[in-house]
Formats: sequence, structure tokens, C-alpha cells
Amino acid sequence: MIEVKHRSPAGVDAVWNVLADGWLYPVWVVGAARVRAVSPSWPTVGAELHHSLGAWPFLLNDSTQVVSSIPKQELRLRGRGWPFGEVDIQLLLAATPDGGCEITMREDTAIGPARLLPKPIRRALITPRNAETLRRLSLLAERRAP
Repeated sequence: MIEVKHRSPAGVDAVWNVLADGWLYPVWVVGAARVRAVSPSWPTVGAELHHSLGAWPFLLNDSTQVVSSIPKQELRLRGRGWPFGEVDIQLLLAATPDGGCEITMREDTAIGPARLLPKPIRRALITPRNAETLRRLSLLAERRAP
């Protein structure tokens, strides 16, 4: 898995609250254009959000499913983006001594044609995207914190 970390001044609760609102997904996930539907049980195991990836008029409609969820600690997802494939995503939250949150995001292609790219190329594509994704997540959490 390709790992990126970000330290947020927002607390774990605030970061989790953003993750737990599936409708916010395209606001913080780089490349997500819109959400079409969210399971009422999001982010419990098996819940899905149906999203579009890309930019108009080149949009791919697909979905992301919760594989495992430990509230305020970990969220594991399987993201679909066919015809490119599927990715495994892990988001870990850890409280910092100053009341903030360290967010760790791990991602890599699980199946599909994108898996044929050598890992150094996947890392070069995923790392900057996920660094920006975590920055956006942190900013949203900071704005929504009480």
C-alpha cells in the first residue's frame, strides 16, 4: 500500500464526522466529481456511495464500498473506477497530544488494468493526489469542528 500522512489541527471526532458524511466525499477526495447516492448506513460495513470520477464531460460512474469500519479509528474502502480497476483504501485516525489528529491514508490498486503499472509509477500518481486529499479532509474537519 502507498502511504501518505497528514497532521490536522482538527480532532479525531471532527475528522471522523467528515468521513461519516458520504455526501462530502467529492469535496475532499481528489478526482471525485459528484455523489449520486449514499447508503443510509454509511460508513458501516457493506454501505456504498455511488459517485462519478473525472471532469465533465468525461465522467465515470462507479461506487465505493465500506469493507471495515471502526468509528473514529479506521475506515477501509474498496473503490471502483472501471475500466481502470479497483483500489483498496485505508484511512487511519490517531489523536495527537495537542488535540489534533494524524490521518494516515494507504491506497493501492487491487485489481484491474491499473495494477499493470509498476509500483513506482503508481506511487508517483497516488502520493500527490492523496496528499491533497488529506489536506482537503483536514480543512473540512477544521471548518466543521465545534
